[in-house]
Amino acid sequence: MDAIDCHLLERLQQDGRATQQELAREVGLSQPSVAERIRKLEDRGVIRGYAARVDSVALGKEITAFVGVQIEHPRYFDEFAAAVQRMDDILECHRVAGEYSYLLKVKSATPATLDDLLVGALRTLAGVTRTHTTMVLRTVKEETLVRVAPTRAHYRGRPTAG
Repeated sequence: MDAIDCHLLERLQQDGRATQQELAREVGLSQPSVAERIRKLEDRGVIRGYAARVDSVALGKEITAFVGVQIEHPRYFDEFAAAVQRMDDILECHRVAGEYSYLLKVKSATPATLDDLLVGALRTLAGVTRTHTTMVLRTVKEETLVRVAPTRAHYRGRPTAG
């Protein structure tokens, strides 16, 4: 990836509706060249998709919580991972090192629906020995933008965009 690809990635993360014409003007390339670069980034899996960012509270999801889940043995990991894929209130699931096996980010409508998720779904899964829930009181920063910068090797002989 060169500096132009990095610029395109950052710009599309900030505004997924930016047109290829707009992007072409920004980086000094033709629209077909920009389209080809974006297609290659998609084909390589660097760009995984496009989505609207929504306000969860406006959609009735008043509660944000992080849930640490302890699994008694790795043989239960695949089953756990498959189960959380089916749980709509779980936005993120990360296998982690430390006290817990997994860390979940949850958006739920009410404390009662969060309790239903914890007690009625998560704690009933095979291998789950413990959960620890931290409820968010106020969100100070919540971003999806992943900053990208080319390495020095990416600059050799190529124009940079800034």
